[in-house]
Amino acid sequence: MTVSDIAARLDTARHERLAIAPFSDADPGFELELGYRVQHHRRLGRPLAGWKLGLTAQVKQRQVGVDTPLYGFLDAADRLSLGQPLPTDTLIAPRAEPEIVFILGDDLAGPHITSADVLTATAAVAAGIEILDSRYRDYRFRAADLAADNVSAGRYLVGPPRPPRGLKLDLLGAVLTKNGDIVATAAGAAVMGHPAAAVAWLARRLHDDGEEGLRRGQVIFSGGLTAAVPVAAGDTITVDIGHLGRIAQTCT
Repeated sequence: MTVSDIAARLDTARHERLAIAPFSDADPGFELELGYRVQHHRRLGRPLAGWKLGLTAQVKQRQVGVDTPLYGFLDAADRLSLGQPLPTDTLIAPRAEPEIVFILGDDLAGPHITSADVLTATAAVAAGIEILDSRYRDYRFRAADLAADNVSAGRYLVGPPRPPRGLKLDLLGAVLTKNGDIVATAAGAAVMGHPAAAVAWLARRLHDDGEEGLRRGQVIFSGGLTAAVPVAAGDTITVDIGHLGRIAQTCT
């Protein structure tokens, strides 16, 4: 199959809410580089709000059986507003996870970007909820499949921004609650030792892949701090991340 064929099948699966088999089932040689080419093809013409990282925490890698971080893009059309319900009937198998979000105040690109560079370039940070939605049956895939599927991008919510000055993001505690029950906890360090390290990895990886890099004003989801939890109509997900505050997402 060509890049455009794979992209079309994934776009159709998302639009029609019909999960498909991973492409690596039929083609064991389906490689990560091809997966990213498919993702790039699917990104063309879409309003880019920023980027998302996936599998930056070991707990997430264990959950899906993939042992390498990956990146995807954030479509501006997928952003939820505070207080806006999540329409679960537009998704296949939604799952929610808490994340630390970076809002960039300066461009960030190059092969040697560090965590310190990320913090210097960051205008604000926020608590975030990412709603994942895999187009593959039972969330079963390999790394290349996941890259092609834009790292299970679904919808996303960004909380009120906070200045990053003085915040020790690696020490911030995160609590994920579903319908009033605590289902997972973590600290910012769960993401590659420090969430800024994940964003630095992203900048370097985009450079290696020939992308333009991170741009001022973009939103960067640094990766799930905990395992993702399934959500359905009637559920309420709450994320509380220390000084970043508490945000909630209702599902309809």
